[in-house]
Amino acid sequence: MSFDDYIFVKPTFLRGVARAVDIGGILSNDAFVLSETPAEADRRALNSDWRAVNRDLNKAMASNAAGAKQEA
Repeated sequence: MSFDDYIFVKPTFLRGVARAVDIGGILSNDAFVLSETPAEADRRALNSDWRAVNRDLNKAMASNAAGAKQEA
């Protein structure tokens, strides 16, 4: 699951074709995953944010460890 899966529907070729010919805009609401409550939406967004922070910290620590090994 990527960090945007909690709110956006994954695009497919057929969805793209359908949206291109959707003159009335009927399919526009299919672009988002809707939460049951605002609290659920907030919880999902915060979860995604903290996973992104964790990923960035892990990358920084791995990069720092690799740099330290090269200097030794």
